[in-house]
Amino acid sequence: MPEVVKNVHKAYLAAGSNIITTNTFGANPIKLEDYGFSHRTAELNRAAVQVAKKAVEESNLVAKVAGGLGPTGVFIAPLGNVSFDDVYECYKEQATSLLEAGVDYIIIETIIDIQEMRAALLASKDAISELQLEGKVKVIAQISYGEDGRTITGTSPMEAVILLDAMGADVIGANCSLGPEQLLPLLKEMALYTNKPLIIQANAGMPILVGTETVFPLSPEEMASFVPALVKAGATYLGACCGSTPEHIRAMVEMVAQMPEIPVRKEVQPFTALTSRTKTVFVGHEYPPAIIGERINPTGRKVLAEELRQGKFLRVKEDALAQEEAGAAILDVNMGVPDADEVALMAEAVMSIAMLVETPLSIDSLHPDALEAGLKNYPGRPLINSCNAEPEQMERIIPLAKRYGAALLCLPLGKGDLPKTAEERLSLAQVIVDEAYREGLRAQDLLLDPLVLTLASGTDAAIQTLRTLKLY
Repeated sequence: MPEVVKNVHKAYLAAGSNIITTNTFGANPIKLEDYGFSHRTAELNRAAVQVAKKAVEESNLVAKVAGGLGPTGVFIAPLGNVSFDDVYECYKEQATSLLEAGVDYIIIETIIDIQEMRAALLASKDAISELQLEGKVKVIAQISYGEDGRTITGTSPMEAVILLDAMGADVIGANCSLGPEQLLPLLKEMALYTNKPLIIQANAGMPILVGTETVFPLSPEEMASFVPALVKAGATYLGACCGSTPEHIRAMVEMVAQMPEIPVRKEVQPFTALTSRTKTVFVGHEYPPAIIGERINPTGRKVLAEELRQGKFLRVKEDALAQEEAGAAILDVNMGVPDADEVALMAEAVMSIAMLVETPLSIDSLHPDALEAGLKNYPGRPLINSCNAEPEQMERIIPLAKRYGAALLCLPLGKGDLPKTAEERLSLAQVIVDEAYREGLRAQDLLLDPLVLTLASGTDAAIQTLRTLKLY
């Protein structure tokens, strides 16, 4: 069997492939459990890498090996009954074994739910970090879309790209499900929202049923005819998926060689956006004001607080629906109930609300563990509300924003008295911004709270808030 796999690799190398992918698409512990082989995850993945590397060596070619991570076949709660942590650990084990065997890329492919992609991406990046391979191994993140331009759970290329870019995927794109003609407009959409390299690995056309056989209709030459358009639309990496053969790759390689020049992609200017699983909200001076609904907060709401202590979320769901219907662009979620488990409440609230409304969320807590519970279980790019300039807060909260790809609200408060002047507020905000940059966040990841106080707090309150906005 290793010889058969090796010869397949060699055929693609001979056709001109620069990267070959290990045959580990289903070699994750959850999938392998179906065959009673989950305990052999590391062994099987390492063997697959060795076969691929041997194929490169015997071909006397310069080529890279990508370690393939495919779907687990399960949905993460609340869509399914498997936890985010379980899927994360599954991918972590597989990614670690691939990296230890010496792959040049991790390629996460054919993912149909953004939560599973988030788990796989985090696991891969953590494995790379723990093995001290940062800068040496890139992570490719490929989503599979339907004919409606969305995943089976409703995510569009816009939401996926914005989130995966913020989470640190090195290459972003799509594979499987569709042919090159159908993926071309999705690629154009991706190119509008990221400067990261893009990858497309289309099927050899849309499958058709001939008798009892599934057939992919595009010949190698027909497949290759789409290459110039895909490259012009922004593809940096090209490949082929279901129904393709080494001859399809050969024809694509020859088509690239015939192109007079490779066009340079138009640079995407920085922007700030939040996403849910199915919706994007842009924030900034060039967009309409984004109204934040703040009803999901037990502070001063005794009935809600008591319901949450009892583990009841009906009122939370009603508030979410009512605020969305009233036009809120973002929903703030605060679970700060005295004498209750805020971590568990935040996890459950975020999952429940995300299943109910499209509106992106603002996860509101000064407790890092509660924040992470919300961030981990949210299938999008939320806002963290908030981080102040106290060193302990910055040390815990800013890395969470970086890890989960969240936007961060900078609250200009430190230890001691409330800053009264705009200059004091800006000074404290700059402390947070500088630390955020050191952690790897971008300018578009940061929002500033100018401290809006009631007029009763001082005759100068409104003026200093406006001055803070003007000076910033």
